[in-house]
Amino acid sequence: MRSLVLGGARSGKSAHAEGLVPEDAAVTYVATSRRNPSDAEWNERIAKHVARRPDSWRTVEAPDSESLRRVLAEAAGGDPVLVDDLATWLTGVLDDAGAWERDPAALDVVASHCDALVEAVSASAARVVLVSAEVGLGVVPGTRSGRLFRDELGSLNARLAAVCDEVLLLVAGCPLRIR
Repeated sequence: MRSLVLGGARSGKSAHAEGLVPEDAAVTYVATSRRNPSDAEWNERIAKHVARRPDSWRTVEAPDSESLRRVLAEAAGGDPVLVDDLATWLTGVLDDAGAWERDPAALDVVASHCDALVEAVSASAARVVLVSAEVGLGVVPGTRSGRLFRDELGSLNARLAAVCDEVLLLVAGCPLRIR
């Protein structure tokens, strides 16, 4: 079973996704965020996520494409994997590829990482729960990089939804079943 949980900022998507896996299971929580020692607010957000998780869950930091694919490939069939979240993962992929200026070669690198992620999710033997931001419901971003991010994440979300059994959208803390 693969689930994709989408939502806007502070929609409750992460907490809802955490509720989709049994609390007593050997959950592998995959944190995709990159830590920044000089960003106290970001570190506080990470700490709140960590405090909310059961002690029995194993946290794996996988901020890059290769480590995320490896976790999905190595997951055992009975142990759930929760990936939170794909927007921060994609930001890192765009950063690493130097794609913010829309260089075609860099965008090809981003596309190959997204292809590999979709394939890894599709092939995983584990119960997989993915969390991602839904960024296509608002205004058109005013910056070139903002539009790139919205377009790339929207495309990635659609591709992942195609290989997931369940797709949920969180609005104001309320889950809406899309599929």
